[in-house]
Amino acid sequence: QVQLVESGGGLVQPGGSLRLSCAASGSIFSINAMGWYRQAPGKQRELVARIVSGSINYADFVKGRFTISRDNAKNTVYLQMNSLKPEDTAVYYCNGRVRSSRYDGYVEVWGQGTLVTVSS
Repeated sequence: QVQLVESGGGLVQPGGSLRLSCAASGSIFSINAMGWYRQAPGKQRELVARIVSGSINYADFVKGRFTISRDNAKNTVYLQMNSLKPEDTAVYYCNGRVRSSRYDGYVEVWGQGTLVTVSS
């Protein structure tokens, strides 16, 4: 079984920065995608940024402000968030597509979420 654990959320003023981390642990054979989604109150969960087989995709609303990166050796993905806006306030979820062995297919795994609040 694979677990994703996020950290780094919190309260920040508009214009500030935060760095989120997500570490995968457990029975991991390979990971071919890791990324971040977010869900604001009363809204659907939406993609923020994702790395799929080395290719990076960003949502339009974070381009130029957020940067996703991955440390394959540590099975960890990061989200550096700069120039934060109040509308970035949401619970941020880590997502991974993971195989536990060479005999298994890829499954989607989610973290528990970390709250980011942007407010003065």
